[in-house]
Amino acid sequence: MRVAPKEIQSFRDDFTYSNSAEAIERFPFPFAEDEYRYSVNMEPHLPKGGEGSAYEHFLDIDEHYLSEMAERELVLKEMPHRCLAMPHMDLACWDMVERIMVSLSEDYPDYFSLIRDGDHWSWENKLLNIKDQFTFGDSSSLPMPPLDYIGRQMQGDFALLDQREGDLFLDAGIITCPADWSLAFDAGMSFKEWHGPVPMAHGEGIFERALKYLIAIPVGKPVRRLNWTLTVNARMDTSPEKYHEWGHERTSVTPENVGEKVYLRVELQVLDRMPRSNAMMFSIRTYLLSLEDLVTNKEWAVRMHRAMKTLPEPLINYKGLTRFHGTVVDYLAQFDPVN
Repeated sequence: MRVAPKEIQSFRDDFTYSNSAEAIERFPFPFAEDEYRYSVNMEPHLPKGGEGSAYEHFLDIDEHYLSEMAERELVLKEMPHRCLAMPHMDLACWDMVERIMVSLSEDYPDYFSLIRDGDHWSWENKLLNIKDQFTFGDSSSLPMPPLDYIGRQMQGDFALLDQREGDLFLDAGIITCPADWSLAFDAGMSFKEWHGPVPMAHGEGIFERALKYLIAIPVGKPVRRLNWTLTVNARMDTSPEKYHEWGHERTSVTPENVGEKVYLRVELQVLDRMPRSNAMMFSIRTYLLSLEDLVTNKEWAVRMHRAMKTLPEPLINYKGLTRFHGTVVDYLAQFDPVN
């Protein structure tokens, strides 16, 4: 499937967001086994799945591009602090500009164009009607700071992790569609501090092994993993800052509306070493799929039922599923011949 962006749909209020049949087919389903256990589950970020796959290119652009960019503008207009970069991360931000512009122009030439003449760059984003010339490395030559500028043109959230003292620190990012975490709160934290709330992992040394693995990632060898949760309604911004708007929705799930209201929320997380700054670009590309769309794939319906049925209680609580987990399991059970 090529880009073919749909007209702008809403991730709030009337929730007009929907997936086409093609979007359902290419959804990055996260469950490889009938039981889910928390793991790092890293693999090289290489093309997989053929043309149209969510893994076809380094950065995935799909039919929801315009909708997600409109949502990002709404969030940043109300809360500009959702984009921040500490002063020492300036070079890392320019690293990110280059990585994204080169990738998009090479992988989606019908929509993005980049011409480089030394430090003089010309960039065009036809989807958003953006056409700018700037001097690479000179923030004054862009209409806004580099992280803000390129982040408003990309689906998914981006964090830039500074590597020092044998650790990774969250020192820059543009985060407008997080799954219940806050950039303002986590900014400056180390890798272990950032992941402190995750249960069933610390005692097994998962994060220690993960950190050792991540700080050894070389330039040109990005890695990826899938993370998931369930969310109520097609809401991208489930940040703590907006909890008053979405928290109560967890109580609205019933046996009658669960297929429509509950969404499998999957993050395609990619970590990529930046060549100039040695920082790590951490992209968090979010996909939403309602349960009623998910069960059109019978294999997914069975697998998800079994994964949900055996989900450990600490993970149910951590992922915020307590109020509606049983309703989800009961709904999925009807699609599983062995339950």
